Amino acid sequence: MGIRIAGTGSYAPEKILTNADIEKLVDTNDEWIRTRTGIEERHIAGPDETSSSMAIRAAEKALAQAGVDGQDIDAIIVATISPDYIFPNTGALIQHHFQCRKAFCFDLSAACAGFVSSLEVGFSLMRSFPQKYRNVLVCGSDKLSVIVDWTDRNTCILFGDGAGCALLQNDGTPGPDAVLASSLHADGGYTDVLRIPAGGSHTPASVESVQARQHFIYMEGRETFKLAVNAMVSSAEETLAQSGVTVDQLALVIPHQANLRIIQAVAKRLGVEDGRVFCNIRQYGNTSSASIGIALDEACRSGRIKRGDLVLFTSFGGGLAWGSMLIRY
Repeated sequence: MGIRIAGTGSYAPEKILTNADIEKLVDTNDEWIRTRTGIEERHIAGPDETSSSMAIRAAEKALAQAGVDGQDIDAIIVATISPDYIFPNTGALIQHHFQCRKAFCFDLSAACAGFVSSLEVGFSLMRSFPQKYRNVLVCGSDKLSVIVDWTDRNTCILFGDGAGCALLQNDGTPGPDAVLASSLHADGGYTDVLRIPAGGSHTPASVESVQARQHFIYMEGRETFKLAVNAMVSSAEETLAQSGVTVDQLALVIPHQANLRIIQAVAKRLGVEDGRVFCNIRQYGNTSSASIGIALDEACRSGRIKRGDLVLFTSFGGGLAWGSMLIRY
């Protein structure tokens, strides 16, 4: 029985923070931001919005598209680095909203590689227990605005808030699985390159850690750029090699939306022209775990991809974690 992506959904908060707004916060300007990142604006969640509430809004759209009632969800996987709470997990809050009491749920932390990693876990569950997991909700949701240092011009220009979801379904209809191949990796030797230094058991919150602004995203930009391009390209090539699919057969490549120059460098090295690379970084910035989910939903609803198309995801994030996945939509 084939496992397919039955529905997608996305959500971005109403409030928009433009580059002109950023100019009022730190020493930068619109041209500098656009030429180095490709970002012109980002969505910022309101005080009453959370990673769970944004995921719920996106999930409602995915369920509606699939024609599935929320109570029929069997499992919920939430990729996030900004959960509502340390515990309970964000998935439990989504489960309560949809009243799917039979669903088991958990959060997955892989930063910007979270959505692809969650899809891998979701598909693996469904393949291993096809009678138990018929409808699995995969969400990527992050409220990064609360973990961004708005006095650090190297990072505050990059990030925005949002959520993207996909409903994986095995409805008993014969057919191939949507996932054809994947290649996921991690390397804990680079934890200092991209991280939040304090707030965990290693460095619990204290007056000193707060004063040192250690509870915000820290990134070494140049090193991250180099690592991201190499990792995304290598995992994409591994995934294509596993499947026997060539670049020319791809309808669309959906990369993590981190930086326009990273996206362009990855596309060039893979040999994919701009018209087959999805890019919405101008409007959203980097939404971390939500990035590929939002892009997938927009690509589906805008007609950029249709049923049967081959689509390649490739991602990179803190951990370090990176990976690619080839699907037949």
